[in-house]
Amino acid sequence: MSEAPTTKRILHVIETLDPAAGGPTESVRALITFGPANYIGEAVTLDEPDAPFLKTYPFPVHALGKGKTSLGYSRKLDQWLAANRDRFDGVVVNGLWRYISFAAWRAVRGRKPYVVFPHGMLDPYFKRRYPLKHLKKWVYWLLSEYWVLKGAYRVLFTTTEESQLAEESFWLHDWNGFIVPLGASRPPADGALLKDAFYTQFPELRGKRFVLFLGRIHRKKGCDMLIESFVRLAATDPELHLVMAGPDQQGWSAELQATVAAAGLSDRVHWPGMLKGEVKWGSLFASEVFILPSHQENFGIAVAEAMACGRAVLLADKVNIAPEIAADGAGLMETDTQAGTDRLLERWIAMSLPERAEMERKALDCFSRRYDMHTNAVTIITLFDDAAAPASRP
Repeated sequence: MSEAPTTKRILHVIETLDPAAGGPTESVRALITFGPANYIGEAVTLDEPDAPFLKTYPFPVHALGKGKTSLGYSRKLDQWLAANRDRFDGVVVNGLWRYISFAAWRAVRGRKPYVVFPHGMLDPYFKRRYPLKHLKKWVYWLLSEYWVLKGAYRVLFTTTEESQLAEESFWLHDWNGFIVPLGASRPPADGALLKDAFYTQFPELRGKRFVLFLGRIHRKKGCDMLIESFVRLAATDPELHLVMAGPDQQGWSAELQATVAAAGLSDRVHWPGMLKGEVKWGSLFASEVFILPSHQENFGIAVAEAMACGRAVLLADKVNIAPEIAADGAGLMETDTQAGTDRLLERWIAMSLPERAEMERKALDCFSRRYDMHTNAVTIITLFDDAAAPASRP
């Protein structure tokens, strides 16, 4: 009779699990929730211990309170890691350019195997967009992040594109890269029930056809291009609305709303704020199509969630999973420019109903084959099966 697999405990280190922070929080949730049965996951964060959103996580979260300095230095984190590292068989470090990655490396190097998820933070987009900030990053790179990545058992990239782009940010680099499939969970309930939850909160959208943007209202996401495109093409499809759903972390939405108002389209562009839980899923089911004209996106969990709901997706080519989605016929891809965003909407509006239905069918199939986190989480976490603690680095 075969022996039961040995239980392993994995620690996920991430600065915040606030859903407003975007995809990395959802990836941690999915990896712990859908990982193999013999793996037990916990998370340590710099969230405030009484943060309401922590109550939504069905696994232990050790919230130590906010760090100090611009990098989030936390002595509490150092102390907690030193006291608890021996309880774990491996560590997943989420993100770069913050103190948490250095603290995790210093605490576990040579003692426990660890992997790093950069979550797109090595994309050369940031080097081009913020050249002066990139020069400052070189200092932190040489003192910290170079060593964090060099000592990792694996540096995890979600696509070949992300892996290749990461090598363009710093000419001095040395890591053991590994491409893993990320993804999203399936909807938690029947689509009709979830749509009703959405319409109950936003009754003004019941019966409306709308394009859905679901993400941070952030310049990286191309929100200004989307607004401009909708303004230009609104007359082409007078019944079509646009929903801009997400937290406004840059205080930018007022400027975007002014553009909409000047075009006389305030009644057709909606700003529901950040959507969570069943209401978020309901917005996907209620939408006609999902759109993300982002200038940089290493994966895009909301893209996978949209396809899980059987929705076609309209993507900029800087969303790293866009080429494979377009190749599968599950969505459309254009350049991350104003002209490219125009073409995304133009092509969708011009499609016949049977063409849209076929793309939606292919979107659901694409999700099932590529991005179902119930399957992918097992693939990622079992990397630790063969991991051994790396040699200590200087």
